[in-house]
This record gives sequence, structure tokens and C-alpha cells, in this order.
Amino acid sequence: MVADFCDHPFAYKKMETYVILRDLAIVILAAKFMAIVAKKVKAPGVVGEIIAGLVLGPALLNLVKPSDFINQMAEIGVILIMFSAGLETNLKELKKSGLIALAVACVGVAVPLIGGTVLYMCIHGFAAPGTEEFLRALFIGSIMTATSVGITVETLREMGYLNGRVGQTILSAAIIDDVIGIIVLTFVLGLKDPQNNTLLVIGKTVLFLVLSLVGGYIIYRIMKLLDARYPHTRRIPIIGLGICFLMAYAAERYFGIADITGAYVAGIILCNIRDAKYIDRKVSVNSYMIFAPVFFVAIGLKTDFSKVDSGMIMFSLAFVMVALLTKVIGCGITARICRFKWIDCLKIGAGMMTRGEVALIITNKGLNLGIIDSSYFTAVILLIIISSISVPIILKLLYTKAPDPVMEVQ
Repeated sequence: MVADFCDHPFAYKKMETYVILRDLAIVILAAKFMAIVAKKVKAPGVVGEIIAGLVLGPALLNLVKPSDFINQMAEIGVILIMFSAGLETNLKELKKSGLIALAVACVGVAVPLIGGTVLYMCIHGFAAPGTEEFLRALFIGSIMTATSVGITVETLREMGYLNGRVGQTILSAAIIDDVIGIIVLTFVLGLKDPQNNTLLVIGKTVLFLVLSLVGGYIIYRIMKLLDARYPHTRRIPIIGLGICFLMAYAAERYFGIADITGAYVAGIILCNIRDAKYIDRKVSVNSYMIFAPVFFVAIGLKTDFSKVDSGMIMFSLAFVMVALLTKVIGCGITARICRFKWIDCLKIGAGMMTRGEVALIITNKGLNLGIIDSSYFTAVILLIIISSISVPIILKLLYTKAPDPVMEVQ
């Protein structure tokens, strides 16, 4: 009788549901606890959440196993993170920053992209364009392009220099950096399909951006009218979230572009409506409480230390060094060309060194598509930890030596 019940498909699904609920409870509680611990030692909360995944997963305790459910929850989490990033984009500030921030961002993406690609090929051998090995090298470079200035902004705010010329250049360049980085990622992932050639990938990317511009303007006008008629009501964030998921789906399904690109563009489309912050706040509740922690814990669950040998450790150290130096060189030299003082160029370069969520998102995308294996998470996690600890220290030393004369009292 008991055996017959257990063999019934409904009984199996019910037992599976209980396992899902157990795993969710463990993941969420462990993620929150480790995030608090990380912040206590002045590290980003996401580092704690990743460590929670390492502790819970096959690497250590093996309490939670990677599953389709966890992976799907993590995918929703990364889409919501990128949607929020788009909503937080200040287009008016980008216009004010002008060509200087654009130049700093462009070179600050190009130099790490080239540096990462060359680093991989120096270690694993040079590969011809179009080969799978060349795509992997290019992808390693694209991981290095991302800038996460949350820690930089908080450091400058504490010192009272955020509104200075250097602080505003860093902030604006980082926003543009993310946009360019997503475009680069879109292009690189488009090369994954062997049926795609370079021109086809460029064509799909341009077509998506053009249609997003035209369709986005129509969506923006409609949402602006709805926002004026139903201000600060729950239907506004619900519609916004629906637009996010639709654009994420359309990007992946019809253009072969990463779903996170569609979500990010959806956020940019809505970032200038009056209730953009309200949408972001409502979306962030779901993201902060469930989906984002699952995403970062899932990275820890996927990390495989069995593939981390002495060669990977050496690669990780070289990866961190190249990722940090290429940002300083690319952004710093461009700032110098734009007539900043050398000390201010170092501030801008150092401020752009931090890496965070976007680097992890790009790495996770490459893992899911089979471009790289899970051992590369070691290098990215090490980069996030080292940059997060070193950047505030470097900035404080530089500003102590040369305070920003353009600072405004906040």
C-alpha cells in the first residue's frame, strides 16, 4: 500500500515540492547570514552569499544540490538585477557627463577586453578568430570589462568627494561602462552559435538596439501616460515587470541576444518615468528577498574546486592582476588625454577597478552556454574580493595626498 502510494506520480511531485521548500529555506537563511558576516568585515554582501553557496554545495557540506529549479530561480534573479540596474541609470546625468565620461568608459572597456583575451591565449596558446578557443579567450576578456562602482561610490560619499569632478566622472563613466559591457557581451555570446558569422551577429545586435529604441519610445510614452493617470499604484510596477520579462524573452528568442540585455534595456526605457524609483523599490523586494540571493548562492553551488589545480590558481592570480591594471591603464590614460592631473587620473583608474555582480552574471552566462567551466568562478570571486578590499584603501590614500579642489559640500 505504502509502496503503491510512493510510486504514484502525484506523491513523487509532493515529495519533490518538500525538497524544494527545504532547499529554499536553507539557501535564503544561509545567504542572509553570510551577507551580514561579509558586511561586518567590510566586504560586499554578494561575497558572503557566494561563500554560502560554497559551504552548502558539493564543495563542502553538500546540503543543497544544484537543480533545475535553483537554476531557473537564479535566472530570474539575474534578470531582476539587470532590470534594476537599468532603472537606476540616470540618462540626464549621462548627457551632462559628455564626451569625457564616454571616452573613459570606452577605453576602460576596450583595454581589459584585449588584456583578458591576450592573457588567456598567452597561457593556453594563440587561436585563430572563429575557433572555439578564440571565443573562450574573448569571453575571458569580456568578464574583465565590467565595472561595479557601488563600493567606490560609498567610499567617495563617506569622504565627501562624490560630487567633485573626479567623483562625477567615475560615476558617469561606470554607467556608460555597463552599457558598453552589455553590448560587448551580446556580441561575444552571438559568436557562440556556429551558424552565426560576425556580420550576422553585428546585424542582430544593431537590429535589436534599433527596435528597442523605436519600441522603447512607444512603451515609454504609454507608461508615462499610465503613470500620470495611476501614480504610485501597484499596477505600474506590475506592468513594468511584465515589460522586463517580455523584452528578456524577445532578446533571447528572436535575436539570439542574452536575456539580461533585454532586461537591462527594459530598465533603461522606464528609468525616466516619474515612478521609476517606485518600480525599482517594488521589484527589489522580490529580488532582495528571494531571487538575487538564490542567484549568488547558485554560483557557489556550481563552483567546482576539483578542477582547481595549481595552473588554475596561477591563472586566477594573473587574471586579477591584469583585470585591475587594465582598468587603471585604460581609464587613467584616457583621463590624462582629457587633461586631468596625473593624481586625478590614478583616482579615476582606481575607482573603476571594482568588480561585482555584472562580472558574476557574465561568468554565469558563459558557464550555462558551455563556453567556460565552473573552475573560472575562482578567478572572478578572487577578483571581486581583492578589488572590493583594495579600492577603498587606494582611494583614501590618493585623496589624502591630493584632495579634490572641485569638491562640493554635501
